[in-house]
Amino acid sequence: MQQERRGFRFEFYDPKEKDPFDKLFDIFKELITHTSGDFDEAINWLRELDKEYKLTTPDYTVDDFIEDLKQRGYIREEFDPESGQDGDGSGDQSGRFSITAKTEQLLRKHALEQIFGNMRKSGAGNHKTGKLGEGDAHSGDFRSYRFGDGLDRISMTESLRNAQINHGMGNFNLTEDDLVVEDTRFKAQMSTVLMIDISHSMILYGEDRITPAKKVAMALAELITTRYPKDTLDILVFGNDAWTIQIADLPYLKVGPYHTNTVAGLQLAMDLLRRKRNTNKQIFMITDGKPSCLRLKDGRYYKNSNGLDEYIVEKCYTMAAQARRLHIPITTFMIANDPYLQQFVDEFTEANQGKAFYTGLKGLGEMIFRDYDANRRRRIK
Repeated sequence: MQQERRGFRFEFYDPKEKDPFDKLFDIFKELITHTSGDFDEAINWLRELDKEYKLTTPDYTVDDFIEDLKQRGYIREEFDPESGQDGDGSGDQSGRFSITAKTEQLLRKHALEQIFGNMRKSGAGNHKTGKLGEGDAHSGDFRSYRFGDGLDRISMTESLRNAQINHGMGNFNLTEDDLVVEDTRFKAQMSTVLMIDISHSMILYGEDRITPAKKVAMALAELITTRYPKDTLDILVFGNDAWTIQIADLPYLKVGPYHTNTVAGLQLAMDLLRRKRNTNKQIFMITDGKPSCLRLKDGRYYKNSNGLDEYIVEKCYTMAAQARRLHIPITTFMIANDPYLQQFVDEFTEANQGKAFYTGLKGLGEMIFRDYDANRRRRIK
């Protein structure tokens, strides 16, 4: 019987229709980030988008989506005891919804995938240096076996190859002189402080600068906690003053009616890093404006938003030089393009011997990741 010949059959790609929940959930994750965790505002935006783009159907509405969010543990309903609402939600008034810790973690993962792409998790969690030794990062360099080398360091492939060359196949013999060890590299831990400017200028001129900065912080936090768990990341915000925030606070981060106290942020960052035992320390600073505020010794604030105030600027240069003496490089990510501000950042960077990037919002995350990845490959001195 003659066999039928089969060839390739080409068809247009027909992607599978997304589940209605997943389709809305992708949009919801973006909206809840933009609204700083305000569920009601995010849903209002979703309803407006639904009216314009017909995201839902009569079989699956936004209300069905909210119910699914609740059933899957992404939101929780909170009730005010003073309103007379009972705990099971059976009263006349409905409770207020808020996102859960499960959603907060999912937002960090979503930001990581958006900015850095899908990356494999690694249990090592350390950072390479240029020194060879008994580490756990393969270097690709081989040397002769020395007494005291662990058996797990021996490269069997190279050692057997040497045995064949030295003794021949007829009388195979493996001696100590044939053994080859692959060198590994020491790894160093990294302590990073991420400074985020939350002054009012981060939302001025119709441009939302705080949301990209927030996404970068969430992505960096997820990267470090999953891929480099031995590293440390502290996140602080600075306006008129500076204070630390927890990773769980990131989705709710907002700007305030603040000036820009860069000095307070740098002081807090260096205080945090002084307590770390790691040799490698660094500061990442995301800002869009000039330093315009200082807190004086008597507690009063000295503010000047007109141009670059020489007194404030000199204090910034002093802090940059102090960080340099402590071997703490500062990488500034400037998301503004005013020439006089760039000149300030140039001089600030020179005082610290750090780095500066003048970037738009679009490439901010990729740039921070590349710098973080580059720093972990070398020893910061």
